[in-house]
Amino acid sequence: MIRVAFPPPAFQVKTSGGRELIFDALRKQWVRLTPEEWVRQNFVQYLIQVKLYPAALIGVEKEIRLGELKKRFDLLVFDTHHQPWMLVECKAMKVPLDETVLQQVLRYHSAVEVPFLVLTNGANTYGWSKTAGRLLPLQELPAFGSGS
Repeated sequence: MIRVAFPPPAFQVKTSGGRELIFDALRKQWVRLTPEEWVRQNFVQYLIQVKLYPAALIGVEKEIRLGELKKRFDLLVFDTHHQPWMLVECKAMKVPLDETVLQQVLRYHSAVEVPFLVLTNGANTYGWSKTAGRLLPLQELPAFGSGS
């Protein structure tokens, strides 16, 4: 498991139409504050503030195609050459990071190949590097720009 200490929150939150919204600085829009969105927003800030990943190279909730299906990944970090580098799947804290979640991120990986895969529910974070067709567990997230 990877130890993640989220930076102090500095989010903009508001209520509109009876819904709680949070401002997503990367998407530059207000989004519904769900338990999964809370994890996503905190993890993004961890990547930017703690790991020093460039905000401009982090994609949030972009659509991908899995055969005939359209799916959305949570986070995709690109390298300095704008190639997919790390795929992150975020879940609400109550969602266990089990085999089902791992299979989900592996399906996404079949459409978007990356050297690093990460699963997080805010309480637990797991990561793998893909080397020679094998997934090797990570003890910590890689420094930005490092290879597999």
